[in-house]
Amino acid sequence: MTLTIGYAAALEQFHPTEAVDYSALAEEHGFSGVMAADHFQPWTPTQGQSAFVWNVLTAVGERTRGDFGPGVTAPTFRWHPAMVAQASATLAAMYPGRHWLGLGSGEALNEHITGGYWPEAPERINRMFEAIEIIRKLFTASLAGKDTKHAGTYYKLESTRLWTMPEEAPPILVATGGPVTAKRAGKHADGLITVGAPLEKIGSLFEKFAAGAREAGKDPDTMPKVLQLHLSWAPTDEEALANAMDQWPNGGMKFPKADIRSPFDFAAMAKLVRAEDFAGRMVISADPDVHRAEIQKYVDLGFDRIYLHNVGRNQREWLEVFGRDVLPQLSR
Repeated sequence: MTLTIGYAAALEQFHPTEAVDYSALAEEHGFSGVMAADHFQPWTPTQGQSAFVWNVLTAVGERTRGDFGPGVTAPTFRWHPAMVAQASATLAAMYPGRHWLGLGSGEALNEHITGGYWPEAPERINRMFEAIEIIRKLFTASLAGKDTKHAGTYYKLESTRLWTMPEEAPPILVATGGPVTAKRAGKHADGLITVGAPLEKIGSLFEKFAAGAREAGKDPDTMPKVLQLHLSWAPTDEEALANAMDQWPNGGMKFPKADIRSPFDFAAMAKLVRAEDFAGRMVISADPDVHRAEIQKYVDLGFDRIYLHNVGRNQREWLEVFGRDVLPQLSR
């Protein structure tokens, strides 16, 4: 697979029309595609937005020519898996060969809103893989012109099918930062999504993912490995740091965040974040070459697709600078 560098559209930070404009501008500057997260709330009130990802992705499909998908949606709490399958199949039918489905196990920030019990991580992961089973059943049966059904631990699906389908089902990419889930993703998904982390940790994820794929009779070398990379670039180091502190303090929080329910709770915790907390977690620099070197490390590690998120609001100048000075310098 060839290397592609895409744009991570932060729906938590930008009005949807603005996010779509930036997605189109990113493509003009050489970015290959768009990733957008399915959030019901922003991380902090300062970010200020949280648009409906499926609407935005449709607009992205109209305004761009590259790949796009949710990075990620949780098919487990706000959504029944069948609804996620229908949304994804429709996008894939509208934009053949361009849409991929990114799935995760969810965060309380978005999923607790329906008022149900918020389980521990192992159950959330088990729910996700059962949801993947349902989505797979629907894709496979619907392409064959048949109904399918499901009765499992967490979900039921009465006999039905998806009546609008693409010629080929969209690939399912599973987001994880843990080795056990990575191995299960290798067995049950088409690809892996993760976020920037120490290279040795990601190397371990790759090994587990490959082992799971081989157990299922698949070739891991043909399965996409996708990275979402947060960074902060601005014309000066001081501006880059200020942007990170104001817009992305969660990047400096050195603890799991999946159980936090409110943007206001995140904001309270953000008051404890200091500049040094970002060290080793996110590059903050005015020098495009510093960012290029960091991205190249992940390319060399074996990622096929990398989606970049500049955490500041300075998207236009960042896209121009990276399109000119960073993207052309990256290579396998």
